[in-house]
Amino acid sequence: MIIAIDAGNSRIKWGLHDGRKWLDSGVLATADVAWLGEAADEWPEPARVVVCNVAGSDVSATISALLARRHDKVSFLHASAEACGVRNSYELPRQLGADRWAALIGARTLLDSACLVVCAGTATTVDLLDATGLFRGGLILPGFDLMRAALARNTAQLPLADGVFRAEPRNTMDAIVSGCLQAQLGAVDRMFSAIAAEPGARCLLTGGAAERLAAHLNIPFELADNLILNGLVRYADSL
Repeated sequence: MIIAIDAGNSRIKWGLHDGRKWLDSGVLATADVAWLGEAADEWPEPARVVVCNVAGSDVSATISALLARRHDKVSFLHASAEACGVRNSYELPRQLGADRWAALIGARTLLDSACLVVCAGTATTVDLLDATGLFRGGLILPGFDLMRAALARNTAQLPLADGVFRAEPRNTMDAIVSGCLQAQLGAVDRMFSAIAAEPGARCLLTGGAAERLAAHLNIPFELADNLILNGLVRYADSL
């Protein structure tokens, strides 16, 4: 049994995997990390536990303490120069976020063609993975909701907009929503152009805002809800 935990800035997702399929899963707000203990009490023992955490040292310490009651070994994923068929071209490989690294490993388990790995959450990351398994580099930009919040917080007359996406917005609410979404889509489209001509190239989308982006993309893509968790399972299998 493998227990995979993805602790992000806004949410913590977890899943129980038997080596073939997901048996159970759950999600909670990162601010409610203490509630992870209730789920952990139901997890089988023994099990391999692997964690991807980008929510800071306090969350990491809390997860470790909660799991220590029943699981004597918890592995935290950190980026490295190479793992599970993925090679890391970052100038300093360990500086790559653990969530991005897990997503790249998860993408490699799904595809052996070139792909663009997009994690759309609090931040949006857009990473290039070529057909040989080389991570060539990528982008980090504020996520859709963070862009909206920044405009509302740092301007005198722009609200936290709740408009709709339009190609040619004619009111302020729609202009803000459309602008923030176009910024996300533009980053994805421009990065995908680097691999668009390669056979089988596609975009893999994951994260809380993935469906919002998917509704407007004009490139080959797949929604991959458990991309990071799948990467953690693959990593656990390699230990």
